[in-house]
Amino acid sequence: MLGDVRVGAVGLGTMPLSVEGRPDERRAVATVHAALDAGVTLLDTADSYHPPGGAPGEGERLVARALAAYGGGLDGVLVATKGGRGRTADGGWTVDGRPAHLRRAAEASARRLGSAPIGLYQLHKPDPAVPYAESLGFVRELLDAGTVRLAGVSNVDAAQILLARAILGDRLVSVQNRYSPAVRTGEAELRLCAELGLAFLPWSPLGGISRSSLDGASAQEEDVRFGAFHRVARARGVSPQRVALAWLLGRSDTVLPIPGASRPESARDSAAAVSLLLTEAEVAELDGG
Repeated sequence: MLGDVRVGAVGLGTMPLSVEGRPDERRAVATVHAALDAGVTLLDTADSYHPPGGAPGEGERLVARALAAYGGGLDGVLVATKGGRGRTADGGWTVDGRPAHLRRAAEASARRLGSAPIGLYQLHKPDPAVPYAESLGFVRELLDAGTVRLAGVSNVDAAQILLARAILGDRLVSVQNRYSPAVRTGEAELRLCAELGLAFLPWSPLGGISRSSLDGASAQEEDVRFGAFHRVARARGVSPQRVALAWLLGRSDTVLPIPGASRPESARDSAAAVSLLLTEAEVAELDGG
């Protein structure tokens, strides 16, 4: 649940479809359509998901085109976007949490997505140069104005989650932090989200099994540190990525992974993780690596 909105237990992170190394438009759109066909109803993007030197919002425009071209129903589909980050010409990332910037960013995102209100708007990262309460206060203004339906925060610690809850109240519905087989430092935030009833959206949830779009190509050789995921996958006759997502779903009832995909086959495989029920013995093995 994202507030009062029910979505599929696995979402689609669309970053790989619009940053460097992205597939062509036809395959990108086919990937989104395959996810929707498989029951995915949460699509995650951001205004900063574009190649270096590209135009802000390229990822949002791609999602909008893919939805417009979809032949099935879109009832229940929720698009989440993020604001507060940018790209540099050399491929770096910037942070800008000033309310004036966020206002322009949110308005531009709404135009590109062609939807009002924005389904879920997330602060992409706290700006160390701006008091976090100021950035959050502007998100509250967006909610009050009806520009945004639901709000979330990303790349935050426990104290920042509690501050966001104090300022946004029940309209704060999600936290998007990095968490995966390889990166498990977010346990405290994951537990806090469970206590507060907030959806916890792990980004780069396949870390250790596949590379993030931030780290280069998606293909990755088997890493002995995460051999348990490959052993369970071989025993089950499924991909280690599907095992990793099933493991994440078992961490908490509020976990909602958003794996990226750049091929329809990958999107379908990720969505199938909802039906892979791991045994207690398998979970214990995976918890150990």
